[in-house]
Amino acid sequence: MSLQLDHLRYPIGKFAMPEHFTPEQLDHWTADIDHFPMNLKHALEGLSEQNLDVPYRNGGWSIRQIVHHVADSHMNAFIRTRLALTEDNPTIKAYNQDAWGNLVDSRTAPVEWSLLIIEGVHRRWASVLRRVEDWGASFVHPEQQRIYRLDQMLALYHWHSRHHLGQITEIRQHAGW
Repeated sequence: MSLQLDHLRYPIGKFAMPEHFTPEQLDHWTADIDHFPMNLKHALEGLSEQNLDVPYRNGGWSIRQIVHHVADSHMNAFIRTRLALTEDNPTIKAYNQDAWGNLVDSRTAPVEWSLLIIEGVHRRWASVLRRVEDWGASFVHPEQQRIYRLDQMLALYHWHSRHHLGQITEIRQHAGW
């Protein structure tokens, strides 16, 4: 089954980096990071193995691949958070998310494996984020040739979580699952 839902590439819109950050925003986004695993599990409830293998749009990943991608991406973000907090502006290791998303485990492994990773990573990540004293701590992304502060990374991953959750909930709505 393939649905013609090309508008789902950015169901919540493209990411726009905020210019300013408030403590209230950072607290809200941290709470969203903490609650994301529960929201993702809820979005996946009742989906069959066949449903999980439906791409969210033409040329896009399947729901299964999205879940595994989130685990990969958020593990990397958690490690980058820890690096920024323990080293002086470290250069992080970039990875090819498209290649990772097309590895055999991303295409075939049970989503439950990545849900366990996401739950553990998000608990630890939120625990660390709640105690950040220096949101200006940063890391260098070598491919993008830019420095990311922790507040900026949190804004990005708050969006990233909602973005992929939106892809899953939108395809469910359009497919009537």
